[in-house]
Amino acid sequence: MKLFLLLLCLFFFFFFSSGVVAGDRKMGSHRSSSRSTFNVKSFGARANGRSDDSKAFLNAWAAACGSDGSTKLIVPKGTYLVGLMKFRGPCKNGYLKAVEDLSRYGSSDNWIEFREINRLTITGGGTLDGQGAAAWPYNKCPKNFHCKVLPTSVKFVRMTHTVVRGLTSLNSKFFHFAVLQCVNFRAIGIRISAPKDSPNTDGIHIERSSGVTISQATIGTGDDCISIGQGNSHITIHGITCGPGHGISVGSLGRYPNEGDVKGLVVKDCTLTGTANGLRIKTWANSPGASSARNMTFEDIVMNNVANPIIIDQTYCPYASCSSTTPSRVRLSDIKFKNVRGTSSTPVAVSLDCSPGVPCRNVHLNDVHLDFSGGSPAKSACDNIHASYSGTQIPPPCA
Repeated sequence: MKLFLLLLCLFFFFFFSSGVVAGDRKMGSHRSSSRSTFNVKSFGARANGRSDDSKAFLNAWAAACGSDGSTKLIVPKGTYLVGLMKFRGPCKNGYLKAVEDLSRYGSSDNWIEFREINRLTITGGGTLDGQGAAAWPYNKCPKNFHCKVLPTSVKFVRMTHTVVRGLTSLNSKFFHFAVLQCVNFRAIGIRISAPKDSPNTDGIHIERSSGVTISQATIGTGDDCISIGQGNSHITIHGITCGPGHGISVGSLGRYPNEGDVKGLVVKDCTLTGTANGLRIKTWANSPGASSARNMTFEDIVMNNVANPIIIDQTYCPYASCSSTTPSRVRLSDIKFKNVRGTSSTPVAVSLDCSPGVPCRNVHLNDVHLDFSGGSPAKSACDNIHASYSGTQIPPPCA
């Protein structure tokens, strides 16, 4: 096991359980003048790559976990030989605050990053407070295509067999969580919260990853509750409570050259309340490359007064004006919407606006029942799509 891997694993295990102070990032729901430092070498770690240091790590953890006040677990530079170790709590839950001054992040686009770690498990019920309110006025991305991206609260990069359980993220400056180039990533029981007008505060963004499962999460934020970007495969999202926010989105796709395909997505057993969109697939017009999104199922979804409950938008443009001289080249196919029910806050409850260059193919709607909360019958709108229908269809299918 590489040192940086072990260091990050231990650091983050303790990070959320007992109140680490790391530079200017303080965690602890109450300020304390008491600070304890626990060095694994003080507990007998040899760091010579030959002696078993497992006991030293476990003893250091036990001492730190049981300590009051602000604590820090230190793993000095060296090579540590360790076997199976289980770091057990409960410890005192922590509260981690991000510094507000954007200049302190330099050119970095993240606050906390985990990279190239195998079998990391993060638990503890701690809270990340991104303190984003001071940064949101500096976010120009809603108006500027070439904006400077603000820091994401937690970014996972090229991780394998990762488990994140029971964490809370508040008021991120940009995305709350980003999962990039990860394999076999599971997030369970995550809680995410930011105001509905906070810009680009996506709850969980997934990109170029496979074998990702997000379950039993409660997300209310200012952008997509969950966004599935390019290059993803075998993604499962279930048991999500979403709202406020922009819904659960595939995309946006087709913004950059050489994007990877999206395939094998399942979204099921979710409830969306008061969101700006429901289940959304969005691709840019003028896409510089040809990619695809296929084999996607949205099943057993409840909509409570949601605008655009089912929407495919292949002319996506979040800006005041966009030049769309050519249609989207992103191919959408093999998409199923099954047992989607509830209320729409807009008259058009089902909008399927596909690309005239590559029309949507094999889109099937089964047992859709969406009433317009305004009282009049809900409507459908379709363009450039080959769709089929079965079971209940409210609103009626497009002509």
